[in-house]
Amino acid sequence: MLDWQEILLDVQRNWLLYLSMPFVAAAIGFVTKIVAIKMMFEPIEFIGIKPYLGWQGIVPRKAATMASIACDTMTSKLIKPEDIFDRLDPDRIAEVIEQPMLRVVEDITREVASHYSPGLWEVAPESVKKLIINRIQADAPNMIRQIMIDIKSDIRSVFDLKDMVVSNLVRNKPLLNRIFQEAGDKEFRFIRNSGLYFGFIIGCVQALTWAGTHSPWVMPLFGGFTGWFTDWLALKMVFNPKQPTRYLGIFEWQGLFLKRRKEVSAQYGRLIAKEIVTSKQVIAAVLRGPLSDRLFNLIQKQVQRVIDDQAGIAKPFVVFAVGSNKYQEMKTVIAEQMMERMPETMAHIEAYAEQAMDLENTMATKMQELTPEEFEALLRPAFQQDEWILITVGAVLGFMVGEMQVFVMEHFAR
Repeated sequence: MLDWQEILLDVQRNWLLYLSMPFVAAAIGFVTKIVAIKMMFEPIEFIGIKPYLGWQGIVPRKAATMASIACDTMTSKLIKPEDIFDRLDPDRIAEVIEQPMLRVVEDITREVASHYSPGLWEVAPESVKKLIINRIQADAPNMIRQIMIDIKSDIRSVFDLKDMVVSNLVRNKPLLNRIFQEAGDKEFRFIRNSGLYFGFIIGCVQALTWAGTHSPWVMPLFGGFTGWFTDWLALKMVFNPKQPTRYLGIFEWQGLFLKRRKEVSAQYGRLIAKEIVTSKQVIAAVLRGPLSDRLFNLIQKQVQRVIDDQAGIAKPFVVFAVGSNKYQEMKTVIAEQMMERMPETMAHIEAYAEQAMDLENTMATKMQELTPEEFEALLRPAFQQDEWILITVGAVLGFMVGEMQVFVMEHFAR
């Protein structure tokens, strides 16, 4: 330990170096935060030699886990399949797609009839062809209406919301990054800037300690502590405390993410409604998702009913022309072709569905009803996954800069 006179003399002689310590510590805190945030999201794909020599952003690397955790909160607390489909009016849908559906029915009927009985269909009077087509077309809107009623009555049997959300986010990792980055934009800025303030304060303590000891361990240890502590404290301040709390009777603090609840709710709701649970994605999930075979069964049932009911006087002609077995097979083929043409047909209802579902406002409103713990779960997974790695990297970088400081101090002190 140096006495006061030695300390004062050393500070006078190396005042510029002492003055630089708080600023270097602030820079350490700032840079380590930038590195930590970058490491959370970048790179999108692994760079290096797998499995250990290299890096992939924590969020994209654990995309399935991240998406699943975020989706659990979303689907259990914010939005359910029933919320999406209960607002869709079967009559309105039938009205919107009536014209494109009539064209599809005619195309499919002609194609299937030509395939199963090319000779008889070609020589059949046009009036008979029109009769078959018109009678099937006549019930097409009712068929769509009934299919929608069947879907709404047991939506979970044909639509897996969680699978749709998780699949889309895992497939589109940049989108998963955007959700966390945009929802937590101000939190990430706070974490980055907090390194400056906390680092500067620690740097002042570092300068006093160095003045009294001149120990070569002061710089790297304080550098490592700055990197570690500022990372840890910033993360704590983002999510804690849950409620506004006064400290030392001087200032009040509430976890920044929770304090911005209303703003985050609106932003998160807009992101989900515009990027993930869109009418286009929902329709695609119903038609092509893991439960689409059940939708096909519904369509097949309705198609067979319509063909049997509407074939009318032409039914004996059709059965005679193709045989009873072929007639049953033909109905199945028509159902399959209807299913294949559904994406093209249902695309016409996307604008109506988006307006009717109003997911953006629904999400924002329901987010206001979440408990602080549930609300925190929307962003917290991005920090919790391998959080220790980020803090450790901050400490290591700080330690290395501290070693460089020792070299500089010894060089100028000579």
